Amino acid sequence: MNVIQEINNVNDKFATQGSKLKIEKRGEKLNIRGSLPSKEDNNNFKIQRISLGLKADISGLEEAKKKLQLINLQLELNQFDWINWIGKPYKKEKKDGFEFPKRLNQFEEFFFKENKSDFRTSTRKTTWRSSYKPYMKRILNIYNDYENAALEKIFQKTLESYKEGTRSRKQCATSLSVLAKFLDIKLPEDWKLNSRGYGLNKAGFRDLPKDELIEKLWERIPNESWKFVFGLMATYGLRNHEVFFCDLSSLTNFGDKIIRVLPTTKTGEHQVWPFHPEWVEKFELSKLGDNPELLPNINKDLKVTTLQNIGKKITDQFKRYSLQIKPYDLRHAWAVRTIFYDLPDTVAARMMGHSVSLHTQTYHHWITKRDQQQAVNNALLKVKRVKNI
Repeated sequence: MNVIQEINNVNDKFATQGSKLKIEKRGEKLNIRGSLPSKEDNNNFKIQRISLGLKADISGLEEAKKKLQLINLQLELNQFDWINWIGKPYKKEKKDGFEFPKRLNQFEEFFFKENKSDFRTSTRKTTWRSSYKPYMKRILNIYNDYENAALEKIFQKTLESYKEGTRSRKQCATSLSVLAKFLDIKLPEDWKLNSRGYGLNKAGFRDLPKDELIEKLWERIPNESWKFVFGLMATYGLRNHEVFFCDLSSLTNFGDKIIRVLPTTKTGEHQVWPFHPEWVEKFELSKLGDNPELLPNINKDLKVTTLQNIGKKITDQFKRYSLQIKPYDLRHAWAVRTIFYDLPDTVAARMMGHSVSLHTQTYHHWITKRDQQQAVNNALLKVKRVKNI
C-alpha cells in the first residue's frame, strides 16, 4: 500500500472537516504540520511542526491520525499547550554519545573564533550565512528525521539530498567536511567523489553571453553609474560586491589598467587584468581612475551591512533593466575569455580569487576544448612541416 497516497487521503478527510493541520512524511518519520499557537504567545498562530516520533508506515499513520484528532480537539477547546507535545517525542537529542544540536552551536562559535586575521567580522558573517548555515540547518533536519542512523550516515544523507553536479552539493560537501573535522567524525572514503558539483550545467555552456551581446547590454543601461558597474564586471570578471571594494586608481589614462581587489572582499586581496583590454576604453572605465565616486552611491559600511546585501543590489539592478543575463554570467564569460587568450589556468584562478582546482572544475569544458585544439594545431603543424620537406 502506498503510504504517501494514504497520507494524502487522510489529510483530505481532515481538510473537509475544517482542519488546518496535516500529517506529513519527513524521511522515515511522520510529523504534524500547520497553523499552531506560537510558543511565546498563544494568541499568535504561525506555521509550525510537531514531531511525533512515529514510523512512516500504515501502523504509524493510524497513530498519527489519533494524535491529529487530539490536537484539533485541544485547539477547538482552547486547551492546546506545547508542553504536552515537546519533550517526549523529541527526546532523541543524544546520539553516538553527545548532543548533536548542541555541538552544532559549538561549531558555529568555533567558526567565528577561527581566522581572527579576517579584516572584518562582517566578511565572516557573510561566509557563515551563505556557505555554512543552510547546510547546518539541512543536516539538523535530517538528523531529526533519522533518529536511529549513525552520524556518518546522517552526513551522507545530507550530501545526497542535493542534486549531483550542482554548486550546492559541492558547497555542502566542503562545509560538512569542516564540521566533521570539528566533531572528529570520519567521512566515507568516497566523500570527495560523491561531492562533485559546482561547475556550470549544460545550459550554462550554451547561455554564457557572447562579447557582442555584452556590449549591446551595456549600451542599454540608462544609468551611467550602473553602466560603470556592468563594465567593471564584464572587463575584470568581478564578483558582485567586489565592484565596490577595488582600488581603481590604475584606470587613469596613464595607468596600467590593473585593478586591485581589496582584502575586505570574500577571498581577500588580488590583482586583476582586463580581458578584453580594449573594453577599458569601450566602457569608459578610465573615468573611474580619477573619479571612483562615479560608481553608485551605496552603503558600504560593513558594520551595518554585509557583502551579500551589497551584491544583491547589483542583482536587483540587472532585473530592473531586464538585462537577460545574471551578474555572475559576466564573471563566467570573463573566465572563459582568458582560457582562449591562453592565460595559464593558475594565473586566471588567482585573478578570480579562488583555487586552481575550483577553476579547472568549473571551466573544465572550455579548458579541455582549448587543450584539444592546441594538440590538433600542433599535429597539423607537424604534418605541414613533413610535406614541406
